[in-house]
Amino acid sequence: MGSSPPPPHADSRNAQGSPERLKVAIGSGVGATIETYDFIGFGTAAALYFGDVFFPDSDPMSATLLSFATLGIGFAVRPLGGVIAGHLGDRIGRKPVLIGSLMLMGVATVLIGCLPTYQAVGIWAPVLLVAVRVLQGLAFGAEWGGAILMTFEHAPRDKRGLYTGITQAGFPVGLLLANLAFLYSAHTLDDNWAWRVPFLLSAVLILVGVFLRLKVAESPEFEELKQSGQVAKNPLADVLRNDWRNVLRAFCLRIAETAAYAVSVTFVLSYLDDGHAPDVSGTVSLTALVSAAATGIAATILWGALSDRWGRRPVYLLGCAVTLAWGVPLFLLVNTESAAMVLIAFLVSYAVCQNSLAGVQGAWFSELFATRTRTAGTSLAYQLSAVVAGFTPLIATSLYSVTGWPGPAVLFSCYGLLGLGAALVTKETSNPRDLTRPEDAPHDTPAPVTGAAR
Repeated sequence: MGSSPPPPHADSRNAQGSPERLKVAIGSGVGATIETYDFIGFGTAAALYFGDVFFPDSDPMSATLLSFATLGIGFAVRPLGGVIAGHLGDRIGRKPVLIGSLMLMGVATVLIGCLPTYQAVGIWAPVLLVAVRVLQGLAFGAEWGGAILMTFEHAPRDKRGLYTGITQAGFPVGLLLANLAFLYSAHTLDDNWAWRVPFLLSAVLILVGVFLRLKVAESPEFEELKQSGQVAKNPLADVLRNDWRNVLRAFCLRIAETAAYAVSVTFVLSYLDDGHAPDVSGTVSLTALVSAAATGIAATILWGALSDRWGRRPVYLLGCAVTLAWGVPLFLLVNTESAAMVLIAFLVSYAVCQNSLAGVQGAWFSELFATRTRTAGTSLAYQLSAVVAGFTPLIATSLYSVTGWPGPAVLFSCYGLLGLGAALVTKETSNPRDLTRPEDAPHDTPAPVTGAAR
């Protein structure tokens, strides 16, 4: 199939970014905050409450495993949400997908706060929990690609790491708000309402988020693509045919961040709550996580900005190397049962290991794919890795039951090793002086270098 030439002056416009670039980055970040508040809030509730509320007839270890299994189901369906959103985002635009995903997430999250418990309806309680978790997974799977690409495609070429880092910072903001909500409710409400109120409060955030997203302009790169008649008819098929290697690379890069987070935060919260560190209360662990999340807001933006100066790959290699080395020290610190050591454990795990990778992903992943299949490519890689992350707390808990804490510690380091290897085989893409890179041309042109060869 032939293709028309790129729109005139596209390279010049891409170099400067759109006038709305900061507004779009902040607006996308606010939406990411809300989606993360809803989705991560489930992880906190799964670690602290859902074992007793929805699986009370099980022994404590089985209840924890079942609770984490429901957490994993949401991650398992995220690729489907990513595929649907990737197709629609590359076909009809980034903005409609962003609004739709936010509304779906809001409905699902409020429903969680309204669910009956096992004591009230028996087996139907966990069944309903799984059902709304599936809706959450679909919505969150649709969120990331659209939010990041709106920011990326509005941003100046030489500051795409910074601007996508601003949007990525919405995730630690969401983590902060979710855990503040649980920290507050745990001290002011009885057990029946302590886990419900954070989900019900999401309704207010959703209304704010939808309003903001309605004000955000569509991606200028997508508008140019549509005007030139280069919109892909089947973006998913195109990206799998031409760019499957980049999908695989981004998949492995993403696992190092998201699955390692699942060990160092989600599993460690449960580890502390289950009495493995009796002198560390739930308040101490949540306060430590809140502190790490607050630090992570600035850290994510900083890491993204550094990737504009140092390059995407050097920053990613640094983050993965720290993750590789951090597995055993993480648990040694937690096992001291010192509040200060627990705080340090969460700060390094989140602000360094996780944020250094998340701050780079928005720009690096987007630069690996052509504009016409960018949503499909980034969303597919990003959300496929979520399946691994979703079941990582379950895997870590199973390893702990056999090996004790060294099992989860080694698992954490293995994720760092995987990311290190993936970063070494993924091309550096941050060169603001190069305004005619092949990823800005459609893949069906007879260019000598395709996404599959980059």
